[in-house]
Amino acid sequence: MTEPSPSNPVEVTVLMPCLNEAETLAICIRKALGCLSENGISGEVVIADNGSTDGSQTIAEVEGARVVPVEVKGYGNALTGGIEVARGRFVIMGDADDSYDFSRLMPFIEKLREGYDLVMGNRFRGGIAQGAMPPLHRYLGNPVLSGLGRLFFRCPAGDFHCGLRGFSRDAFKRMQLQTTGMEFASEMVVKATLLGLKIAEVPTTLSPDGRSRPPHLRSWRDGWRHLRFMLLFSPSWLFLYPGLLLMIAGLAVGGWLLPEARQLGGAMLDVSTLAYSALAVLLGFQSVLFAVFTRTFVGTQGLGPESQTLNRLYRFVALETGLVVGGVLIALGLAGSISATLGWRDVDFGELQPSEVLRQVIPSILAISLGFQIVLASFFLSVLGLKCRGGSG
Repeated sequence: MTEPSPSNPVEVTVLMPCLNEAETLAICIRKALGCLSENGISGEVVIADNGSTDGSQTIAEVEGARVVPVEVKGYGNALTGGIEVARGRFVIMGDADDSYDFSRLMPFIEKLREGYDLVMGNRFRGGIAQGAMPPLHRYLGNPVLSGLGRLFFRCPAGDFHCGLRGFSRDAFKRMQLQTTGMEFASEMVVKATLLGLKIAEVPTTLSPDGRSRPPHLRSWRDGWRHLRFMLLFSPSWLFLYPGLLLMIAGLAVGGWLLPEARQLGGAMLDVSTLAYSALAVLLGFQSVLFAVFTRTFVGTQGLGPESQTLNRLYRFVALETGLVVGGVLIALGLAGSISATLGWRDVDFGELQPSEVLRQVIPSILAISLGFQIVLASFFLSVLGLKCRGGSG
């Protein structure tokens, strides 16, 4: 390893989060320092210690690593604390349990030197040793979550949760990562994709870890946290697409049943089904509104890239547009309600045929509900957009 100096600044920081890794920490540090030394790279090894009580700090210092204490618990907190004090232009992070081979870091470094912002390891391409990954993770958790990541965000990574990855410090600053737990890994890939950063993958191996204690990872809890994060950062899949599906189904069924009752197989579908179809339209519309609210909020608060589709829409659709559309729907709904009331008066407010009157009342109620939602949503979107539109509403 080339010693850092004013004329030869640190190029690579190898960062390892640590919480009681005394059994494997030394070998990981030796492998990392050996790789840097053999390839003449100016670098350092930083141990982000998250409160170890087994002497890991002393082991790290003896082996030549720099120890950075991080008091706030959490995988993401430990990594963030280590990255903030890293001296290298590039950071390569990996677990200190000897499951990743720190003697083979050159593929990551070469990709970073080529200008990639994030370089992910891919264990499925590099090789997973027998017993290195639980079957639940290997055949269900990782493939499903990685597949959802590619579907939701069009991310090129094939192994979304590989813990061995490298990135530039400049890219890390742009990502502005916020999560504190295991979902930190997902946030990094998602943010890099949304920001349009250059992402590459290199094959890497995974070996059984050398610890005698159970891992910190909790399969179902941490899997849910990863999935929850991806859903929250993908309002289209969480809100928009399910909402549109509900609206289309509700409108199709409602339009089919509005003229008259219909026979479907052995069942007669009438106004009860019509009411549920109206409910589907209403719930679907609410879901679509949440998608619009979320994307607008993310853009105005700098939590992610702005939606160009919404920005184009906002150039032509203002608060007044929503008020007019909502007002028209409310007026139509009230007109239908008045018509139904007049029809009731014609029979001296006596008994009505439910199948007939509800075909008028249900669409009227739906129109009034949608109209009020559009009016209220228009005001709320105007408030959300104050920041990006200079307070013009």
